[in-house]
Amino acid sequence: MNDLTVSNIERQNVLNNRYALQTIQENLAVDGLRYHDELLFTTKMVADFYGVDERTIKRYIQDHGDELRANGYFLSQGKELKDIKIQIGDDINVPTKTTIISFFTFRAFLNIGMLLTESERAKQLRTRILDIVIATINGRAGGGTKYINWRDRDYLPTAIKSENYRKNFTQAVGKYVDGLSTYKYEQITDLIYKAVFRENAKEYRVVLRLQNEENVRHTLYAEVLLCISSFENGVAHQIEKRYSENGNKLLTIEEVKAIIDDLAAAPMMEPFINDARSKMASRDVAFRDAWHVNLAEYLRAVTPDEFDKFIGDASIDFDNILEANREVLKRLKQAEDE
Repeated sequence: MNDLTVSNIERQNVLNNRYALQTIQENLAVDGLRYHDELLFTTKMVADFYGVDERTIKRYIQDHGDELRANGYFLSQGKELKDIKIQIGDDINVPTKTTIISFFTFRAFLNIGMLLTESERAKQLRTRILDIVIATINGRAGGGTKYINWRDRDYLPTAIKSENYRKNFTQAVGKYVDGLSTYKYEQITDLIYKAVFRENAKEYRVVLRLQNEENVRHTLYAEVLLCISSFENGVAHQIEKRYSENGNKLLTIEEVKAIIDDLAAAPMMEPFINDARSKMASRDVAFRDAWHVNLAEYLRAVTPDEFDKFIGDASIDFDNILEANREVLKRLKQAEDE
């Protein structure tokens, strides 16, 4: 990952992050054509900046037109072009009778720089972009991203609600499943994690570089935590039901595994599991630089709204509400330790 010339998802994760784009624009200090508070660049200006021939830029436009257009490349003609010429004046160096001009917004200007393999300047720019993106995310997240999920306003309410579902699960396992308490909880939890996001707790810890004392659930995004909690609640219900059907005989781990496999295959769970996999895989790459190899097929670009949710104006500084919710969080920890 992190090869911007190869990965459309990596490129889009940069271009959808308006906070990083603002910092990149300030750091580059490139001269463009100012139009309605936006920088525009002609094809010649882009070619000159990256030190390549205009024909090279046009070739990339032909090969990556849909992506570039989605990120601000456009053809201007008619009334719009006339207005641009009036606003920009003599700065636009094209023949007077030109009736159609290609323009790159700053976003599209960066996009072409992420694609160009022939330009040494583009290569240097890509390194700089990645450094700025990482610094911007870490800075806006308060210095680290391991618990960036806490910045989502929905995280704490979801964590509180999930406490009851987790308790239902642990009680059902304790009462109706055979085996040593610590071992069976750990084993069944791993089976659920495997079913939902194809990694057991140990594998997940490696991906996120968690220490032994750090709780896996505390790193889960609200939607993923809700999916896990729903799954646990369903497993708890089925365990109790199967126990009664078996004449109050304790279930084996293998019987519980069959319940988990059936629930994972249930059509009603498919959209929730797929959503959890997609959000975890995609956000962890963008925010934590953590790669879930088993979820590669679910990877997508993080949306602008998600950047707002976790590092923007829609996010919260979790540290500021810790004190107000200290008793609630204490209960959550106690429930996990039971």
